[in-house]
Amino acid sequence: MDIQALWDQARKRTELHRMRMQDLSTVETTVVPYVFLAESSVNPGDTVVRRGQVLIEHPSIVLPNFSPQFEGFDFEGELHVSDDTVATFLLVRGIRFPSLKYHHAVSSLDLLEGSLQQAIERFTKQLTMAEDITTGLVVGPEEAWQFSVLMLVGALVIRSAEGDLRRILEQWRRRQPPS
Repeated sequence: MDIQALWDQARKRTELHRMRMQDLSTVETTVVPYVFLAESSVNPGDTVVRRGQVLIEHPSIVLPNFSPQFEGFDFEGELHVSDDTVATFLLVRGIRFPSLKYHHAVSSLDLLEGSLQQAIERFTKQLTMAEDITTGLVVGPEEAWQFSVLMLVGALVIRSAEGDLRRILEQWRRRQPPS
């Protein structure tokens, strides 16, 4: 399947059930753990469970605007396109990630017996009971998991940008002399 078809699938079928509560850090590396769930294409009726994390950090060199560095998403191995091609693909579609380094690491890949809906309920309950406010829960197509995880990261970037802007304005107001 080509990159456009995978993107369209991910766009239509990705659901963000839980997101990290805190905004992304502007000064240090932010770890974004996630659980990704998908209907198994090999074992119908079962669910693929992919656990991992994305480390979002500032690059050690200054990059031009909207030049993200994607690492560890295995775009070449699974989609047969380079990380730079994916960044350009997204940019052409109006999706601009800040010039940060997005490093993906998988911690486990499992097959869970039971339907996708059962898995969603199970992991939602598990994360709630553990009072886990950092782990995202993402549902999407198995073959386009990278794009689904990037949608989680993108949603966090957008939400954090609003908070960053608010903090900047508050700091600016505090520094203004009283009228």
